[in-house]
Amino acid sequence: MAGAGPSIQDILASSTATALPAPELSASTQTRHYFQAIDNLIKVFDFRPGDQVLFLTDPLLDRRVIDCLTGIANSRGVHPREFMAATTQVMSCPPEVKMLIEQATFVISSWFCSVNDPFFQKMRKEAGQRWVKITYFRNLDVLHTPQARFPVELVGEIIRATARMYPADHDFDMTFSCPRGSDLSISFTPDMVKNLHANNRWQGQDTAVQPGCYVHFLPTHGPNLYDRNCFRYDRTKHGKMQGVIFPQWAVGFKKPFEEPIAIEYKDDVVVKVVGKSMEAEILRDMLVGVEAHLHELGCGFNPKYPRFKAYPAGSNAPGALHFGTDSNRPSEFMQRMVPAWEEPHTHQDCVVFDMTVKAGDRTLIDKGFLTALRDPQVVEAAARFGDPKELLESFVE
Repeated sequence: MAGAGPSIQDILASSTATALPAPELSASTQTRHYFQAIDNLIKVFDFRPGDQVLFLTDPLLDRRVIDCLTGIANSRGVHPREFMAATTQVMSCPPEVKMLIEQATFVISSWFCSVNDPFFQKMRKEAGQRWVKITYFRNLDVLHTPQARFPVELVGEIIRATARMYPADHDFDMTFSCPRGSDLSISFTPDMVKNLHANNRWQGQDTAVQPGCYVHFLPTHGPNLYDRNCFRYDRTKHGKMQGVIFPQWAVGFKKPFEEPIAIEYKDDVVVKVVGKSMEAEILRDMLVGVEAHLHELGCGFNPKYPRFKAYPAGSNAPGALHFGTDSNRPSEFMQRMVPAWEEPHTHQDCVVFDMTVKAGDRTLIDKGFLTALRDPQVVEAAARFGDPKELLESFVE
């Protein structure tokens, strides 16, 4: 018809057509969100009068992070000290810092070895030292993100709900499957479950309150569905594990894998990588014949962590898994691609977004969805903070 306006197709094709609200937030909303994140931060970094606080840092850490935490500590009469290493890729406690650590009651660290170093573990266990790992708080600007303001108490509820799904009174197999053909099983005993769940994070304690605690800020990474803590870090013991996984991505690779690549495990060790692509060849060089042990089987518990963000160690969205391995030599590929990686180049995180995980006959993860997000106690707890569906199931892509 002559003189008719644009068609509905033309309108829908325009860049201004939308059926969703504008993504921009008002200044007042941004302010509210920011102070939610600040409150989380203050809860996690539970500085107390008389604390001896030590920062273990690296040159690439945003100095505003140190200033922020020092300011909070100063307001409570606490005056932190700092030891800076040349990199985060510290594999064990340097002798020159040992005396400083022995004097500390609270340690804030960016170093890779924070969780596994025997001396650090001893200080937490015997001296009650409280530790916060800040791999996910390397830039002060992350306080403006949805994951920073997600209630830390609610992260704890999600973790406890997941822990309740592990059978505690009999042996069981944890099994893994995905549409590409993953078929992996790990045998668990009640003692392994007891050991794994003994730490504060599996108890849902994600603030540095308990003596001997180890937590992350931002509270996104772990605790792990399986790791060496199942055996109290006894290096002479290993899991009974058999099968293959088909990861969709890995840290250091620019894009997800196009070819299905299979990684075969036998009793914690990678024994084979199957695939013909260049990515498969790189993983083969990285993981086969170098004693690549499964260091951690990580799962996230913060629903607002970006699901498809695999760097620096993840993904850490609920239901997304990363199979973290450590080998006995650094990968030249990783040294080239991520020279300043927060992890050592002997490490690798292979990521799966759509895995189904069962603990015996109980489904922990259903096609990439963490079932604890619909646990009645979790939903009830979420209702205190807002709409449970939005908080728990409106994911950040």
